[in-house]
Amino acid sequence: RPPQVEEEEEEAAEVGWQEKLFSQFEVDLYRNESACQTPLDRQYHEEILKLEKAGGRKNHRIFTYTDHDRFTNLEEHCQKVTDSDHEVPSYLAERMANVRRRKQDRRPIEASSLKSKIITWEPTEEFIKNNHVINTPVQTMYIMGDLGPYGKLGHREYEHVLCTIKVDGNGVITVKPDFTGTKGAYRIELDGEKREVWKYTIENVSVQVQPEEEEREQCVFRDLYSRHKEYLSGLVGSEFEMTLPGTLRLFVNGEIVSAQGYEYDNLYIHFFLELPNQWSSPAFQQLSGVTQTCATKTVGWDNVAYFCYPFTLEMFFTQGDESEDSLPQWPVLYFEVLSLDFWQRYRVEGYGSLVLPASPGLHMLTIPTWRPVELGTVAELRRFFIGGSPELEDITYVRIPSTFKGERLSRFGFRTETTGSVTFRLYCLQQSKAFLETSALRQRMQSVLDRLGGFSQQSSVYNVLEAFQRARRRMQEARESLPQDLISASASTV
Repeated sequence: RPPQVEEEEEEAAEVGWQEKLFSQFEVDLYRNESACQTPLDRQYHEEILKLEKAGGRKNHRIFTYTDHDRFTNLEEHCQKVTDSDHEVPSYLAERMANVRRRKQDRRPIEASSLKSKIITWEPTEEFIKNNHVINTPVQTMYIMGDLGPYGKLGHREYEHVLCTIKVDGNGVITVKPDFTGTKGAYRIELDGEKREVWKYTIENVSVQVQPEEEEREQCVFRDLYSRHKEYLSGLVGSEFEMTLPGTLRLFVNGEIVSAQGYEYDNLYIHFFLELPNQWSSPAFQQLSGVTQTCATKTVGWDNVAYFCYPFTLEMFFTQGDESEDSLPQWPVLYFEVLSLDFWQRYRVEGYGSLVLPASPGLHMLTIPTWRPVELGTVAELRRFFIGGSPELEDITYVRIPSTFKGERLSRFGFRTETTGSVTFRLYCLQQSKAFLETSALRQRMQSVLDRLGGFSQQSSVYNVLEAFQRARRRMQEARESLPQDLISASASTV
């Protein structure tokens, strides 16, 4: 209703699903039988004649367009992608507009052959039309308002969509805009001499469902969910592979997310996994990989290369006969970052490593890297002009080399330079029969889960024990370096 004008008026209409309320324009159009061309037009002609015999239509400004009206076709066909007045629809937009989401004759052969025939090498035009978009059948209805000047109804330029209602084949009802409820009324401001403002509200006046019908609907839902559960269990199967007693299976679904802060562009990463003692992997499992070459983009102060490179690792830990005091070592992922330029010259940008997380779940890790350097400017000039740089013969030198058997590892004289960092996203899953053991059985025997510390306390316990061992070694070294007479004097005093 337009406030603050001479002719304030109100109108309320109760509209059912796909209920046709004629506008003044449609009454004037379909009153003449000569203007009726389609069977739907002739049906509207007969209904309007019946309305006039019954005293005319009761609605004035509020009317509807149902799913079969021409307006519904044009409204779906002419939807704009942007809000520009000068928008020219692209070729793709025009082709997509021709695909209407309506009920179509689908042969049952397609549904049965969907599993076996994943790729259709020679699709037909009808197949493309049916499968190019989300093809859920939809029925649409528009509640319209004729907002023309008082006494001048029936002009198409004054028609405005008040509400759009859609129901798809899954029974989902979409009302746009939503029912007003406690919110204020919706406003439509017209561009005219009087600048009229119309306000309208949308309310749900459907009859409440009876308890018997609601219970029947819940039974249908429960039956549907149980059938779907049986379908999913049939896809999974009943044979679920379990690990042997004393064995832990570790899955890692990882992703090399990005690398940032490096000197040169066009980066790629080579990585491999080292398995310690008592760890093994399936024969088909690849424990190494290399990413694609990725150009960097400027984000803040750093140049970032977004790899989004996924990889999957599967490992087994088998409990051995070693003493209980020894802590099992976790697999280590080694990686090196390299750059490649236009002349196919590569340069080592950094080395790094990470220990796979001991706790299951999601882990986001950013690992800093370094690279070896030579003294003087000649090495950097060579690196700049002809590529290449000092490299590690054994990449495990990043931590403790796998071939090292001594007591002390000296890195004296080994010069490095800090470079950028690499971000990993790791999803870790653990599977073991120890998860199924009862508490009494777990107290009687030390399971592989207890040894590995599959819970989140593993990393903290491991760090505390390592720190304790380091402190104990330092105390023993300090004690050995003291004079013997001082040790004996302090012992006699005590």
